[in-house]
Amino acid sequence: METIEEQSKTEMSIMSKLPTRICLVGEAGRDAETLQAAESFGMPVIQSETGLDIINDTDWRTFYVLQDFEDEIFDAIHKQKECILGPPALKYAAEMKQTLGQNTRPIYNYAMRGVVTCFTGIRKKDELTKLVNLIHSMGGCIKKDLNTKTTHLICNHSGGEKYQYAKTFRLTVVRPAWVYAAWSARNSLGFEATQDNFTKAHRLKAFEGQKICFFGFPAEEHQHMVDVLLENGGVCAELDDPECSHVVVDEHTTVSKPEPKNHNTHILKSDWFWYTIQNGYANEMDYLFGDYLDSITNTPSTDRRDSLPISFNKRKRKRFSQRIQLEGTPLGSGKRRSSVSDAGLLSVSNSFFDCTTSPDKLENDKLLHVEPEVSEATPTKKSMRFNHFMDFFTTESNYVGILDTILNLFKNKLEELAETNDPLLNKSEIKSIFGNFLPIHEVHQSMLEHLRKLHANWREDCLIGDIIIQHRDDLIKAYPPYVNFYEQMKEQLQYCDREYPRFHAFLKINQTKPECGRQSLQDLMIRPVQRLPSISLLLNDILKHTANSNADHARLEEALKAIKQVTLHINEDKRRTESRMAIFDIFNDIDGCPAHLVSSNRSFISKCEVNELSDSLSGRGDILLLYLFSDSIELCKRRSRGFNTAKSPSTAKTHKHIKLISLNTIRFVIDVTDSPRAFGLLQRGEKEKLYTFSIIDEETDKLVYLKKLCMQIAAHTCRTDADKMLLSRTSLELEVDISDVNVSTLSKAFKLAAKTRLKVGRAFSFNKTPNKLKRAVSTMMTSPFGSTNSLTPASQLAQMRLASCTNINEVADEDCASMRSNSPSTQSELLVVPPLSVQPTRKNKAVVGRI
Repeated sequence: METIEEQSKTEMSIMSKLPTRICLVGEAGRDAETLQAAESFGMPVIQSETGLDIINDTDWRTFYVLQDFEDEIFDAIHKQKECILGPPALKYAAEMKQTLGQNTRPIYNYAMRGVVTCFTGIRKKDELTKLVNLIHSMGGCIKKDLNTKTTHLICNHSGGEKYQYAKTFRLTVVRPAWVYAAWSARNSLGFEATQDNFTKAHRLKAFEGQKICFFGFPAEEHQHMVDVLLENGGVCAELDDPECSHVVVDEHTTVSKPEPKNHNTHILKSDWFWYTIQNGYANEMDYLFGDYLDSITNTPSTDRRDSLPISFNKRKRKRFSQRIQLEGTPLGSGKRRSSVSDAGLLSVSNSFFDCTTSPDKLENDKLLHVEPEVSEATPTKKSMRFNHFMDFFTTESNYVGILDTILNLFKNKLEELAETNDPLLNKSEIKSIFGNFLPIHEVHQSMLEHLRKLHANWREDCLIGDIIIQHRDDLIKAYPPYVNFYEQMKEQLQYCDREYPRFHAFLKINQTKPECGRQSLQDLMIRPVQRLPSISLLLNDILKHTANSNADHARLEEALKAIKQVTLHINEDKRRTESRMAIFDIFNDIDGCPAHLVSSNRSFISKCEVNELSDSLSGRGDILLLYLFSDSIELCKRRSRGFNTAKSPSTAKTHKHIKLISLNTIRFVIDVTDSPRAFGLLQRGEKEKLYTFSIIDEETDKLVYLKKLCMQIAAHTCRTDADKMLLSRTSLELEVDISDVNVSTLSKAFKLAAKTRLKVGRAFSFNKTPNKLKRAVSTMMTSPFGSTNSLTPASQLAQMRLASCTNINEVADEDCASMRSNSPSTQSELLVVPPLSVQPTRKNKAVVGRI
């Protein structure tokens, strides 16, 4: 008797010998593209409203093409085990020039072609059956258990063996909504359910389906962890919630195990939470808080300092500080000491217990407590010079330990992950954070080795200052790039911390490790910025207790000068860097600015806001900005806000380029002596040009600014007579009007009105306009006050004020004017000469006095 498999194979072999045809059912037959795709296979194509009329025809093997896979017609044909295709599947096979195959399962499209799925946590049989049918209809495959061919795990919540396996082997974990959304897009040609932008919206989040309680954390940290939990699909719960699945405990402040209402709740260290964010899954059994408490109880006190909660260390810290004072160390000497020296006795974790001369020695990721090796040459009674040397040695040792932590715990780990398929940061971001770090680490490692040799062979006449002097050049090379780009590095670090949740979790995990002493990476990265001032203070302390006859006295003084030289190099490098950054900002703010303004050989000196007194650049009274560079002056004008917004609302340029003047073309800088703010620039050329300005900024001292300008011109032209470039002249000699060009806002209003009139006039095209219309329009656009160029602002104000008044004489004058001749000459006279009532008038002095 044949088995079911043998019967199916027999049926398939019989069917393969039959002639094949395509039947377009219902709407599929009325689609021109589907019909064209069917005809491309070179077999008979028939159309039917239901397809049921030919279902019993056993002489043909028929491929039914249906638009709807959920109606009664589909069910009836599917029960007969006929081959059913959707229009997208037929079009895909025609486009790829494939055969229709022998598949007995209905195939609507190939959106899940190559997908092998597995389910977990879906208990409803109806939902599971529907998901299976939809995946098969889109060309996917389903397996009961996970294996090496599985590509996707479908589940409703995180956790479980299958979820752990999927996360371990980087399989895609999605919700059932992924299948439903792919089915909704089934008619889109070229759609693939495995596309990253589509799958991303349906990935299962790290804490989806979990209810988590946070216990023992400070309020700010607690709120932060709640926010991260909600972003990752979890729900915040209370300790007495019976549905609470996990309790996350701050092991640094909690001394006893909390008791949740649900006895199946996992009580875990905070590391579990952050590891789950970083890797997608963390096994609860590796982070049990109870095991952590047991390990503290069974660990010798000398090895568990950094693991103890804060409250455990208070009494020991107090006893230790008292013991230090009794032993006659610098802390107990009774003299005032710098905070840097005291900080030297602190370890990376800010605990006196962790004070060690070699924090870079690690065993099992913990700092070893190594006592200073006392050499035979070390005197029994320690001198103050030796004690201050030990401050320097200890702080340098701790500092190098911090640098080792940054290198090994952060930089190297991130670079290793960047080489994998799952990086936390890309190589460019890692370089922007740690790019200037290695030179500092290398130079201080070398300094520490020299200090260790001095400590091992201590003598009162040993040369401590030589260590700084020998490393002066390396310090000059290492520190300026790091210090001057620290702010940019910090901004990049904060951006990555904010934008990449897995990187944020990575930082949080490392922050809780003993090597970091609960300090963030940003806190550790600022240490190089603070190190040079502390070295200077430490060397000063050593120098104070070094006799003048000691050979090291002169060496220490030279070492202090070397540290000061490094600081000067940092400041100079920072000035150059800021100058170059300022040039970029200036260039981006000026519309039409020459591209060659941005140059590595050019540096920004100063900025000055002025009014133009001449009329050869932008116009008398215009407010200009003078940007002084090392070799040129950029003149630009601030754009009018209202006009600029109306003209081009999207523009980001705030200034407009006027002129770029090279300093070697300026012959003289002229001080206008009868004005406290006016000055001029005489430029060489075929015809010399004089540009005059008045300084607006009251805080800018004119003489100081002009001398600075002369000095810069002399430096650029390699001249030593900068004082001869400054001339003193009066406004009469220069024929310059130094009257205030910015008396009131009214003058600006008149000026803007005049310019607007010209622009409106240019907007009309009179090329084909009759002469009469030209005269009419020009008459309408002429100012009712006549020409205002020759009037003072006070006169203009009087005109505007009085023109609004009703005057009987003026009405009479208007009546007389209407009776006069209407000739053009008469009209022009009437327009140019204002009525008597609006002409400037002066009040009687006696009347003014009475008022």
